[in-house]
Amino acid sequence: MSNADELLRIEGIRKTFPGVVALDGVDFDLRRGEVHVLLGENGAGKSTLIKMLSGAYTPDAGRILVGGEERRIQGAQDSERLGIATIYQEFNLVPDLTVAENIFLGRQPRRFGMIDRKRMEADAEGLLKRVGVDVSPRARVRELGIARLQMVEIAKALSLDARVLIMDEPTAVLTSEEVDKLFGIVRALREDGVGIVFITHHLEEIAALGDRVTVIRDGKSVGQVPASTPEDELVRLMVGRSIEQQYPRERADRGAALLSVEGLTRDGVFHDVGFEVHAGEVVGIAGLVGAGRTEVVRAVFGADAYDRGTVKVSGAPIAKYDVNAAMTAGIGLVPEDRKGQGLVLDASVEENLGLVTLRSATRGGLVDLKGQRAAAERIAKQLGVRMAGLGQHVRTLSGGNQQKVVIGKWLLADTKVLILDEPTRGIDVGAKVEIYQLINELTAAGAAVLMISSDLPEVLGMSDRVLVMAQGRIAGELSADEATQDAVMALAVSTPTTSTTTSTTTNTITTGTEASRGH
Repeated sequence: MSNADELLRIEGIRKTFPGVVALDGVDFDLRRGEVHVLLGENGAGKSTLIKMLSGAYTPDAGRILVGGEERRIQGAQDSERLGIATIYQEFNLVPDLTVAENIFLGRQPRRFGMIDRKRMEADAEGLLKRVGVDVSPRARVRELGIARLQMVEIAKALSLDARVLIMDEPTAVLTSEEVDKLFGIVRALREDGVGIVFITHHLEEIAALGDRVTVIRDGKSVGQVPASTPEDELVRLMVGRSIEQQYPRERADRGAALLSVEGLTRDGVFHDVGFEVHAGEVVGIAGLVGAGRTEVVRAVFGADAYDRGTVKVSGAPIAKYDVNAAMTAGIGLVPEDRKGQGLVLDASVEENLGLVTLRSATRGGLVDLKGQRAAAERIAKQLGVRMAGLGQHVRTLSGGNQQKVVIGKWLLADTKVLILDEPTRGIDVGAKVEIYQLINELTAAGAAVLMISSDLPEVLGMSDRVLVMAQGRIAGELSADEATQDAVMALAVSTPTTSTTTSTTTNTITTGTEASRGH
């Protein structure tokens, strides 16, 4: 490799925060026209490393070389001037501005001292065509879906004439079709000589797209290997051990029905949905996007209204559209959007763990802070939450540890029925196994778990029974022995003859043909 091919080099980078060594002697380099995958568990230090390159953090030790010259990156403008663009999981876009205004934010072309809106929109249109997205440069960003937001972020990076593009979990919320489109854009950028740092938890994406892989574990770079390295070796490098069993389901004795749903209907969304979940079992809900899975469980939890039907816990009906009634009855919900709906990001770990039990811990208007803290310490230790302390803001935790906190608050409340909506989305393989073990502990203790997942191998591996939804109805129920990928997919794409729903669906169940995505 000639020096001219090297776009970026990091040598011996170290970064500490109070009580935590985030990075300790990390080395990394990026060449022109390559996709270099940065791989590691949640909390390994990947986010800290890319924040060094984007100017959000400065290193305590080590150096960063761009184009062969040592550089100090002390802010986003420094990073952009050096040709480095970063696309984070949480998009850095202003919802009320147009697509063109977002792409050229702070760099709008001017004519006679005024913003040249015609030129700005024409330039934005050219960039949008380059990334293959059909969206008007005059559209408001808040009107766009996730996939189009992703493409706007890439167009924004291209407007900076970036030579280094950092993509942090870009496929986490995309459908299979959208992922294919994104990969095509990444390959085109690679052909143009752009160097791409690609962060993903989906191991099968590495061989499909990557050239090299650098693995970070506990803040250290532990190896650099070709992208063709077998997945089991990548897992071993990531977690320091082999994971012999991806889905360690331990069957518990099935007890009485804890959750009973009968005739649940919300006109135009889901119809006549009925099922039971017993103590000691995991019931999975599979289906295509738009089948109504999340809408049903939100109605069960009281977060959304429904028109007809009943929800019972241990035989006692609970009021509809009443979250407090559902929680009092013993239902807990870990939502799909853990950051937006499951956590108070600027509150501490301790405060988040105590959210559900705050009312019961209050006497005479005073909260039993000592008791709450002791309970939070116990649960955090039980779940193995990696943190500097209970006072750490939950925003600064890794995705896997944030998910443990969301689940932990329901454990503190002695929840009888725990609903998990996409419980391992965006979580690395090591943390996934920890979540699965936690599910085993819950069912062994007599709880009931209702789990939605678009990762079909996960549903098959962890469920005692599988309910398959299609067009707002339960299309079928399969036992663990009957539930194969083919059987689930056949039901998921079926058209129930009595269905009154008209919603369209997109096939985004992850199947084994996609190499058990994320494992």
